[in-house]
Amino acid sequence: QLALVESGGDLVQPGGSLKLSCAASRGTFNGSAIGWFRQAPGKARERVSCLIDRDGGRAYYPRSLKGRYTTSGNNAKTMVWLQMISLRPEDTGVYHCAVAADCSLSDNLFVAWGPGTQVTVPS
Repeated sequence: QLALVESGGDLVQPGGSLKLSCAASRGTFNGSAIGWFRQAPGKARERVSCLIDRDGGRAYYPRSLKGRYTTSGNNAKTMVWLQMISLRPEDTGVYHCAVAADCSLSDNLFVAWGPGTQVTVPS
């Protein structure tokens, strides 16, 4: 069964950049939708990106994050990254990756959640 592990979280000053990684083991992302989610303290989990690993690799973002977040994957279909720029304190949270059959599915249908990686942007 597919297992995911995130890495790359750090404490970053406002305006900085960070690249998170989601590594797959015991399988690949082939044909899946790979979502990145943020869990901030006291807030509901938010999907920050979704990458379709087919049909040319289309990516989706909330309108509020478009232009600052970019997701991509490798040809081996074992890694997905989330590049974040112009970081703000509201970007703080634990970032998880998970997979589903399609990006149109609701968050609760994503599976193989990784343990997460902490991103902190101080105010």
